[in-house]
Amino acid sequence: MKKITALILIAFSLKACVSNRVFNGLESRYAQLKDNYNRQTKSIENLNAEIKDLTEKFFTLESILEETEDSLNQKQQKLEQLESSIDLLKQNSETALKERIVENEALMEKISERESELADRMARVYELEGLIAQQQEAMQSLKEKISDALLNFEDKGLTVEARDGKVYVSMENKLLFRSGSWTVESKGQRAIDGLANVLADNPDIAILIEGHTDNVPYGGKGPLKGNWDLSTKRATAIVNQLLENPDILPQNLTAAGRGEYLPIAPNSTRKGRASNRRIEVVLSPQLDEITQILNTLD
Repeated sequence: MKKITALILIAFSLKACVSNRVFNGLESRYAQLKDNYNRQTKSIENLNAEIKDLTEKFFTLESILEETEDSLNQKQQKLEQLESSIDLLKQNSETALKERIVENEALMEKISERESELADRMARVYELEGLIAQQQEAMQSLKEKISDALLNFEDKGLTVEARDGKVYVSMENKLLFRSGSWTVESKGQRAIDGLANVLADNPDIAILIEGHTDNVPYGGKGPLKGNWDLSTKRATAIVNQLLENPDILPQNLTAAGRGEYLPIAPNSTRKGRASNRRIEVVLSPQLDEITQILNTLD
């Protein structure tokens, strides 16, 4: 810069005594030097900016390097801990393996026992399913035999139905009894005798006789105490009628009075009350063998 200033002074001092050509040359040289100075200054500024940026990146990388070194140190510590654990596991592996083999052998033995038990249970289940199927088939056959035997009474208030593995024979009281009576009429006796002939050929059937009434209170005189008493006496009368057949086992018979409490139709109409006054014979298969199998499955 001092050189440039000196040149300027010389230029002014010599301006008066040099030609225009020389002055113009000096002036051009000055312009070139000034332009070069500006470019150098700009270059220096750019270099300083790059140096600053590089310095910041250096410190950033240095910080990252320190963090990386810390992380590596921590991982090295974990690696050493793992290697120590592995050594300990290696020391105990043989003993642990032997213990595991013994445990597995015991487990396999238990599994074998359970498989054998399961096979036995499945065999009993198949046996149970077979018995149930046989009983269902037998009850359906019984229903058909009863329907055939009582065919002449089906239009006189008698129905035969199979449901839930049982056979239900329902007889309205008009077929069996007079109003307020528990003496079986002759027509009803023939129906009961026909039923008894079929039941005599099926000694493995449990026979439940249920007496039912409508909800009209009993108003007659005599030993009766009400509808419940009447329904019980009528059920007992049917039992006695069945027992006149010597081939029916008494131990298979049960009499029950239900009174007015299990209606099958509304008591608000004459037809409904007539339907409710009935005897129901519920025929069920003996379940002793099935119960024994079920007990073994518990």
